[in-house]
Amino acid sequence: MSKEKLNIPDYNTLFTEERYVQQRENKKQFEAPCTEQETAEALAYSQSAEYMEKNFERKAVVINPHKACQPLGSVMAALGFEKTLPFVHGSQGCNSYFRSHLSRHFKEPTPAVSSSMTEDAAVFGGMSNMIDGLENAVALYKPEMVAVCTTCMAEVIGDDLTAFIGNARQKGAIAEDFPVTYANTPSFIGSHITGYDAMIKNILNQLFDRSGLTAAPGTGEEGEKLNVLLGFEPYTGNFAEIRKILNAFDTKYTILGDHSGNYDSPATGEYEYYYGGTKLADVPKAANALGSLVLQKYTLKKTQEYISGTWKQQVSSLSTPLGVKATDKLLEAISELTGLPVPASLTEERGRVVDAYADSHPYLHGKRVALVGDPDLLLGLIGFCLEVGIEPVHILCSNGDVEFDGKKWKLEVEELLASSPYGSEATVYVGKDLWHLRSLLLNDPVDLAIGSSHVKFAAKDAGIPLVRVGFPIFDRHHMHRNPIIGYQGALNLLTLIVNIVLEQLDTNNSGFNYDLVR
Repeated sequence: MSKEKLNIPDYNTLFTEERYVQQRENKKQFEAPCTEQETAEALAYSQSAEYMEKNFERKAVVINPHKACQPLGSVMAALGFEKTLPFVHGSQGCNSYFRSHLSRHFKEPTPAVSSSMTEDAAVFGGMSNMIDGLENAVALYKPEMVAVCTTCMAEVIGDDLTAFIGNARQKGAIAEDFPVTYANTPSFIGSHITGYDAMIKNILNQLFDRSGLTAAPGTGEEGEKLNVLLGFEPYTGNFAEIRKILNAFDTKYTILGDHSGNYDSPATGEYEYYYGGTKLADVPKAANALGSLVLQKYTLKKTQEYISGTWKQQVSSLSTPLGVKATDKLLEAISELTGLPVPASLTEERGRVVDAYADSHPYLHGKRVALVGDPDLLLGLIGFCLEVGIEPVHILCSNGDVEFDGKKWKLEVEELLASSPYGSEATVYVGKDLWHLRSLLLNDPVDLAIGSSHVKFAAKDAGIPLVRVGFPIFDRHHMHRNPIIGYQGALNLLTLIVNIVLEQLDTNNSGFNYDLVR
């Protein structure tokens, strides 16, 4: 390798060079821009209490909602099953958005294809696109199952997935016995968690119906197993953690929807399209399991109804188990479903986390926080904050509206907050967006915010640190590999939050207050 240094500009500083600064100034003559004074005045007004009042009165526009659209969730759901290819019935641009969004979070490729609908399909329907797409996808990528979801275009014109897939079989594009599951996932309603739920439910339903089996919970070899559903799970580390917990119980189990293999695959020099996932043959058999454990009860609403209604199975439903108390409930649920006692190893692990809580409590006690996320994650985060002495102040859930049992969810949140003195100052905002959050942070300041990378702009405007938890996390690496559920997850969350608080202490203090030991 040559010792001569390559002069490769850093793109982070490239556009601060004078030539680019001058270029931007020259462009203004064509833009009729506001003066610097007008810009400063508008910025100052946007930070005022008067503007906040107007901001919360708006009805006809949404500004930066903290949610993605349904097909993104359905793509993740499809990748949780062995050798399954997600098929987006819509435009290439939509599919590229879903793939890039997931890949930027997990730092892994997202295999998915589309029917590449364009203007003609929008007018005449996308049946030809789907038939050709299914034939090509199966021939090229050799999946064992294809999972079809829809976008806005296909839903608005009313494409009939059942008929289209049936016609594809009649024309010989796909074999009669080749499994093609599907879910209607219009982007103009719901969110990524709705799409995830729709696809998971339909995969379980359609594979079970194809098998010809009869549901008989607690019978046969599968009757000794426990079904586990994690939901729209942005942390591959959480799959490893739930396996660790279940293995400690020494119980048999099947994870229904395990995308951790696809999103934590090794670099061996050869790329494969499919890694891991729930075996397709295990899905119909799961109807005979002794019960199902759901770790995102608001995300998996339809799936739970299907399992309890059609499979007649006992379902134990929790929200994301963050913190000691929530993990206690998780272990109690496993113990109740399996009849097994809580292992001593997990009791010891609990004790270590409680000890860590005591160490960090002086630095977290009384810290005011804003929380942003999906319904189940927020319930977990609120519970965690309350047990370590953090005070939730602003709780914002863009996709916790009535369609997702928003009233029920808000009531549960308020009951949880009322159970602790640390929850007395909290207000819950359902269906609000990140521009609402900005007004809240500027007019009722907090010490830190907890949420995804999208929260960073409001947090920066308010001059507070952001603890990155949830989905998506684009601007930090490998955080999804570390669990946040279970006792280990509680320790990881504690470590993440308290060290950001300590970093702020160092940044904001000097002299005698700039301590070596915290």
